[in-house]
Amino acid sequence: MHEVAAGQVPVEGGLAEVEVLLGGVDDVLADLSPERRELFALRVERWWPDLRAGLAAVHDPGTAAVLEQRLLRAAATAYAEREPELHRLDQARTLRPDWFQEPGMLGYAAYTERYAGTLAGVHGRLDHLRELGVTYLHLMPVLQPREGDSDGGYAVADYRAVRSDLGDVEDLRELARALRAQGTSLVLDLVLNHVAREHEWARRAREGDPRYRAYFHVHPDREQPDAYERTLPEVFPDFAPGNFTWDDELDGWVWTTFNSFQWDVDWSNPDVLVEYAEVVLFLANLGVEVLRLDAIAFIWKRLGTDCQNQPEVHSLTQVLRALARVACPAVLLKAEAIVSPHQLVQYLGQGEHHGRVSDLAYHNTLMVQFWSMVASQDVRLAAQALGALPAAPSSAAWITYVRCHDDIGWAITDEDAAAVGLDGYQHRSFLSDWFSGAFGGSPARGLVFQENPATGDRRISGSAAALTGLVAAQDDGAGPGDPRVDAAVARVLLGHALVMGWGGVPVLWMGDELGLRGDDAWASEPGHESDNRWAHRPWMDEAALGARHDGTTVPGRLFAGVRHLAGVRASLPHLHASVASEVLEVHDPGVLAVLRRHPVGDLLALYNATQDWRSYPGWRLEELGLGGAHDALTGAPVHRGDDGNVWLAPWSAAWLRMP
Repeated sequence: MHEVAAGQVPVEGGLAEVEVLLGGVDDVLADLSPERRELFALRVERWWPDLRAGLAAVHDPGTAAVLEQRLLRAAATAYAEREPELHRLDQARTLRPDWFQEPGMLGYAAYTERYAGTLAGVHGRLDHLRELGVTYLHLMPVLQPREGDSDGGYAVADYRAVRSDLGDVEDLRELARALRAQGTSLVLDLVLNHVAREHEWARRAREGDPRYRAYFHVHPDREQPDAYERTLPEVFPDFAPGNFTWDDELDGWVWTTFNSFQWDVDWSNPDVLVEYAEVVLFLANLGVEVLRLDAIAFIWKRLGTDCQNQPEVHSLTQVLRALARVACPAVLLKAEAIVSPHQLVQYLGQGEHHGRVSDLAYHNTLMVQFWSMVASQDVRLAAQALGALPAAPSSAAWITYVRCHDDIGWAITDEDAAAVGLDGYQHRSFLSDWFSGAFGGSPARGLVFQENPATGDRRISGSAAALTGLVAAQDDGAGPGDPRVDAAVARVLLGHALVMGWGGVPVLWMGDELGLRGDDAWASEPGHESDNRWAHRPWMDEAALGARHDGTTVPGRLFAGVRHLAGVRASLPHLHASVASEVLEVHDPGVLAVLRRHPVGDLLALYNATQDWRSYPGWRLEELGLGGAHDALTGAPVHRGDDGNVWLAPWSAAWLRMP
């Protein structure tokens, strides 16, 4: 391999122009050692075909060629400025590219201020994270939002500044270092679809700068907006109906998918791509290791469609990923795409994008199906929906979760419902009734979010404690030994067993490991009055956190249970994310069976989603070669009844493997 300075880069796959490209950044790399210049050249040689292909799918050849030069300069600049510790991390991750797929991965997600007050305050919670085994910490919107209502921080006013109440950029850098020292990756949100009206780009557009006006979708009258609206859904029909907002200063209708103060950016503009590429590299050099690409499904607009999940979304993600692989390969991209089940796998890569787009994506279907199982005490729909999903690329991983910061939308297709004899609309309606407590006998105490009378859509807000019946039991005066409390605790742990036993990166939502009820005073905070999702975004309960080691308390029982699940999971190579989860046939409608085939042996996970003892056929266990299996969660042989079948306690899980 020749040095970059010599301009002799071996070229494969039609990349003759790479020599010219690298020659254009000699000035940026001039002060680096020959070894580091050579490493950069090797990365360009390896990853530039992906970047080039992504650009070619979106832009004409002339525009794409100019963009290549601009993006390479951005990558070279970030690479040259990357501090030695991060450079070493890049090398370690390159040598171990499956680091995020290993079964020891465990995530935790929280709002910084509600978890620890400030970024500096998170340092005081490191023992809590270590005890749980957390290796991935997602701090919800940390970048500077607009003042007032900011959609929970997702109306970003400055991508290069930290919220002043949380600290500053140096505090963020120091926290990333502290987390990295204990083996925990820092995860931050990067909102791709829109910026706040107060962002510099929007401010300059309002001031009449044509360059920045072109950063947004602006229309002089309603002709085009009305044409788009014919096929566009409404994300927030209650408080933000429609998808366009008139702005007097802009003198036009600007596209606002989410709120009137969140302006959608125009990703067909090459300048927008470069701006976001530079933000990715800036955050990477602060020590951020995973970027959650917020609202990624919405970034490309096409008339006559719902303007979600367009092919260009995946091509642009491929560009960003290839750029990161060149400049900062320790960094992962995570797609925040809460889409219909059949579209999910596209965000991890299918067809030409296989293994070339996001490294991580949210397994929304798994979360939805867990709650459906809890309400119906029937796993047949879950088995159908989960079994129908295409396999994810072996180089990627799902983010699995019981709850997150958002509402739960019932992403259940009519086709999956019909396949098991259900009416999709009626089942979705049942789930909304059940988890809002409107269904007779339901112990859940969730809240209806964004009811849409036109479609009947009703999403649900609520903590795990509220949705599993723990809050209702405690409000009725039930103590730690009450059967209702025991059942709710078991349901919370069942959900975490499911997401930890699926593979991928399981992520805990702050407070669920302690049974926090939520924030009953959510509506009293300014700006939160119309958004009941704040009900499941509580402030950390110091008393509950302090009781986490007391096994006689609910926080102690849940903390110990989650910690145990995570510890067992970390010991099982079967749960490496490259291994696919295979949903088996249903023998008992209350028991979900998931098989993971691994060279060290198979792992059969069984989940009883009912209030009764349920069984799994002993003959099927023998057929799978697991007749002498032990339950990894108990360390004991499987519990067999006189009938030879495996019997599972109510709301329980078993992970079966041969000893």
